[in-house]
Amino acid sequence: MKVLIADDQALVRAGFRLILKTAGVDVIAEAADGEQAVAAALEHQPDVVLMDIRMPHLDGIEATARILAAGEAADSVRIIILTTFDLDQYVYAALAAGASGFLLKDVTPEHLIAAVQLVRTGDALLAPSITRRLVETFAPRLPAADLVQARPGYGDLSALTPRELEVLRLIARGMSNAEIATALTLSEATVKTHVARILTKLGLRDRVQAVVLAYETGLARARSQLVT
Repeated sequence: MKVLIADDQALVRAGFRLILKTAGVDVIAEAADGEQAVAAALEHQPDVVLMDIRMPHLDGIEATARILAAGEAADSVRIIILTTFDLDQYVYAALAAGASGFLLKDVTPEHLIAAVQLVRTGDALLAPSITRRLVETFAPRLPAADLVQARPGYGDLSALTPRELEVLRLIARGMSNAEIATALTLSEATVKTHVARILTKLGLRDRVQAVVLAYETGLARARSQLVT
């Protein structure tokens, strides 16, 4: 597994490098700003990028978007956002740009290693409920009439079957496959198949993006918008 560390603080890069190397993870490059991060990602094709948000020349959000739009790199790399706050509009913007999750910079060594290994397998790093909290706080709301119109670059929600739309709503509520299976009286294997089809039809990388898309299109609504 190959990792790129992008952070403008040398001590942060050194600390993460030491932790990862101790666990046998190959840190193939470091970057001190967003432009270096993009160049290093395209040159070295890492499996995982640890990406700081606030960096000189080019921020981590734009760097994330550029890396994930760059052909082969977009197909294989997973990006973890590094932040000092867990409710940050910049974190939300990075997740919407395609990042697979985020870590606080005071993460424990064990959690850092586990996180890198997790996203390498293609899974999203953070619990959907945390993503939902970010989305509810920062996502723009679209009119109900725009329900079936997906964001530019993604598929159309009208391509989903009624069952798939139902599953997507439950994903946006932070439910796991097992919980969705119970709620809909389905097998967990069937739910897993529905989730895979949803991601494929909409061109999404993982469940994090599914939650973001569900709120941005109005399929899911923030608690503050619900009528009681």
